[in-house]
Amino acid sequence: MLYPLAWLISSSLKPDALIFKDLSLWPAAWDLTHYTEGWTALEQPFTVYMVNSLVIVVLSIAGNLLSCSLAAYGFARLNFTGRKLFFTLMLGTMMLPGHVLLVPQYIVFANLGWLNTYYPLLVPNFLATNAFYIFLMVQFMRSLPRELDDAARIDGCGPFRIFWKVIMPLCVPAFATTAIFTFISTWNEFFGPLIYLTDTELYTVPLALRQFIDSEGQSQWGQMFAMSFLSLAPVIGFFIAGQKYLVKGIATTGLK
Repeated sequence: MLYPLAWLISSSLKPDALIFKDLSLWPAAWDLTHYTEGWTALEQPFTVYMVNSLVIVVLSIAGNLLSCSLAAYGFARLNFTGRKLFFTLMLGTMMLPGHVLLVPQYIVFANLGWLNTYYPLLVPNFLATNAFYIFLMVQFMRSLPRELDDAARIDGCGPFRIFWKVIMPLCVPAFATTAIFTFISTWNEFFGPLIYLTDTELYTVPLALRQFIDSEGQSQWGQMFAMSFLSLAPVIGFFIAGQKYLVKGIATTGLK
């Protein structure tokens, strides 16, 4: 499992001529210029792409945490007409392949004038469109004693105050799990930005890495591997920072 990552790091430190000739993980010759040259090799400095990806990731996490937690709270703790039906329909959306929705979504965003903007990548996250995260939070909230809600109501709390003061502080593991999954999936997302973004100034990290590959055979492999390794650092760091919450969140929601 770790060999591809080790090979990536090793190749980023080799001269281009040895990347596909020298199969050893220990470079026979070292070339550290891939990191410095790769950072400024594209039309925009790689800092621009890292910042773009970071902005989209942060807003996507905020959107999923806010919208999915509210939807999950309604399904898990509130009683309303049609709750089971709506919950079943929500779970049913998980069975729809993303390619089925691709054309209708593109038409909607095109009619709204959102092409070549971040809106198609961000707005759906604020509308609770990811059923998996809702289901994950529902499972966690159902494990919390309902006596907590009853005690809060006796103290005069309404539904939103119960959610804010009682449920949210207890759902930190589920929120951390959602944040980690959102971070990884959004940071690595290639297809969405490829469809909706055209200006290089708006490109994310995956689209920037694609620019190192030349269809005419002049690909800058060493620089691409170097930037690929650097692009993994935020994902690895975020995962390590939230690992204990991830394990606890998965264990307490019954997801295996």
